[in-house]
Amino acid sequence: MIVHDGYENLEGIKNAVVTIGTFDGIHLGHQEIISRIIELAKSVDGETALVTFWPHPRYVLSQNHDNLKLLTTFDEKAEILAQLGLDHIVRINFTKEFSQWTSEEFIQKIIISALHTKRLVIGYDHRFGKDREGGFEHLKKHSSRYGFEVEEISKQTIDDVGISSTKIRNAIDAGEVELAHDFLGRFYEINGIVVSGDKIGKTLGFATANIQVEEPYKLIPADGAYAVIVQLKGKQYKGMLNIGYRPTVDGKSKKIEANIFEFNDEIYGEKIKVNFIKRLRDEVKFGSKEELSTQLKKDQEKAKQILSQHP
Repeated sequence: MIVHDGYENLEGIKNAVVTIGTFDGIHLGHQEIISRIIELAKSVDGETALVTFWPHPRYVLSQNHDNLKLLTTFDEKAEILAQLGLDHIVRINFTKEFSQWTSEEFIQKIIISALHTKRLVIGYDHRFGKDREGGFEHLKKHSSRYGFEVEEISKQTIDDVGISSTKIRNAIDAGEVELAHDFLGRFYEINGIVVSGDKIGKTLGFATANIQVEEPYKLIPADGAYAVIVQLKGKQYKGMLNIGYRPTVDGKSKKIEANIFEFNDEIYGEKIKVNFIKRLRDEVKFGSKEELSTQLKKDQEKAKQILSQHP
């Protein structure tokens, strides 16, 4: 898959079958759209492209964006899309100036002139252009003038509940990582770097890898303990992870700490990926370090039991 920064110098996308959107999370609804454009591209001997926007438009347009956290960083999104089989990502730098483009400008400059689009597929109720004035009805009405075919994907549901990035964010914010899995079709992940910690976990018999997530906009699941699968240096490991302030040891700041089972290597500075399988419990302040250590043993047993079902 090729990532194109901007639309100005695009070339070589054959019989482009295109979709548009931020696609935060790449949930099952998004995956349905990607699957459809791949199917259409095969039928016309073409290539697939997603036109997406970075930073997220709400960071540029909303005055109350500080609380907006994203399900995927751009790199995570690109990796997932590559695995799904997408050929191209066209990353548009979203600015206030760009937000003033009319839908007609967007279509003419990017969809037609830059991409030479053969077919355009958009999701249910997708809007674009200044004041969100462009949509499926407009595209369908003018498709012959534009020179490409247009198709809309209907609203996707799971158990009669509409999928949306907002609903998934709410689930993760509440620690409901299993529900998030049902919406995403995969386990929720965070990526970071292993950094040096205060080594309190080792004194309790549970050495931990302290994880620093570098992107401040990445949504971190609710505080608590989780059963996780860790990807590190090309290998996968089972483990448990705690997010929180560690009140039993008078922690002063929020930490993300993973206890990787049957693993003792030195990994400071290494990239690490964590997939959240199931929440074990809330973060609790125990009466002593001994009580905490006892609970950690129970957490480990429970996590191993859960993870035994995930080879």
